[in-house]
Amino acid sequence: MTDYDKLHEENHKITELANILTLLLSDRALCDSEVTCELFFRYVDKVNNHLLQTDSALYAKLLAAGDQKSRNLVDRFAGGSQEINRLFRSYTKKWCKMRSKTLRISDYDDFMRETREVFQMVLNRIQDETEHLYPAVRQANSS
Repeated sequence: MTDYDKLHEENHKITELANILTLLLSDRALCDSEVTCELFFRYVDKVNNHLLQTDSALYAKLLAAGDQKSRNLVDRFAGGSQEINRLFRSYTKKWCKMRSKTLRISDYDDFMRETREVFQMVLNRIQDETEHLYPAVRQANSS
């Protein structure tokens, strides 16, 4: 399985977790459950790992193509990765106790608003990868 096939498969897992968590977290009583927290932190780990893998596995292949279009695409995705990482770190720092793998929700409405925004940001990134990054890597590999 190629790198982008693995990453594409990981995208499906991230999307599935986001969909399940959206339902679970919409019920305030379930936010503190062990199962919800386990799924939430699985999501956090998968997103962080996915961004790292994308950076390390695909950008070099595109840069090796040597054309300006590929370099521009790498610059765009690398910049996006930095911004997503920054926002994701800020989000998890605010709402998560990383050591105990629990959520600390002081304002449920604010938590849900930010959670929806973060989930949507990640899903937008996944869609962008699928529509732009993976096809460019396939094309660079076939050249």
